[in-house]
Amino acid sequence: MILTALLSWFLLGFFIHVSKLRGWGQPVRKEGPQTHLQKEGTPTAGGVAFVLAFAAMWLVYFFSGARAANFSAEREILIVAAAIGMGLIGFIDDLLKIRSRMVGGKKELLAREKFPLQLIVGAVFAYFAAPLSSHLLLQSFGPIWDTVLITLVMVAAVNAFNFTDGLDGLLGGVSLIVLLPFLSVSAAALLLVGAVTGFMWYNAHPARVFMGDMGSHAIGAVAAGVYVLYADAWLLPIAAIIPVVAVLSVIIQVASFKTTGKRVFKMSPIQHHFELSGWKETQVTVRFWMITALATAAAWGLMGGKW
Repeated sequence: MILTALLSWFLLGFFIHVSKLRGWGQPVRKEGPQTHLQKEGTPTAGGVAFVLAFAAMWLVYFFSGARAANFSAEREILIVAAAIGMGLIGFIDDLLKIRSRMVGGKKELLAREKFPLQLIVGAVFAYFAAPLSSHLLLQSFGPIWDTVLITLVMVAAVNAFNFTDGLDGLLGGVSLIVLLPFLSVSAAALLLVGAVTGFMWYNAHPARVFMGDMGSHAIGAVAAGVYVLYADAWLLPIAAIIPVVAVLSVIIQVASFKTTGKRVFKMSPIQHHFELSGWKETQVTVRFWMITALATAAAWGLMGGKW
């Protein structure tokens, strides 16, 4: 984990340097919080660097012959494969966004293009994960329904964690807390925590780099994978309450505006609503971390010592 954090830190420093030379800066929504205008031009897609560090160190660890006996090779391969698969979808989105700002063209993957790709990766993961899934909270519904549930959990997690991004340090901190219970049983969780820690060095307020879609997609996939395979899928929405609320706020906002022409929130996802309501960015971030810590503790309290 320490080596992964150091590699992530080094790659991100190099990425920031290259991004500034190339002009890969992030545009800022003018209708958003005015404090965000100063972030215009901050390098984005930093997730590419820390996902690369995560994948590289996982390969070194997995093939080094030093694997811990309590780490399940089958489960770990599935989790990392899902993270890479979802991460590549996010990478395409990041690449299109950067390219459109440089030379024009397609700005991003549309939802109708991205969602089917996520479903394919989620379904493949679910097919192999269902027989290995853990049911420490609720019993299995049977192979078919377990596969359907796991597919939905994977796709929902990827999108929920993606919508949680947008404030300095917010998604990084939330993901670290959600993954902490798995450090002793999952190499994927352990190494991703290291990789995100290296990223957080630069993403702490005021951020020098933003995560982008590749990073948030990979984090969502690992979070879904470890909860499905080592704990219980139903515990993830409890621990990851902030990502759940973030994606729900977007759904509610869009549905309300399309049906009534009115907005429920000042801006979605919900973290921006609180900013526009007068909370400082750092207040939103730290308070959301605190809620995540309590929610993660509650999720594991429901386990009753079964793990």
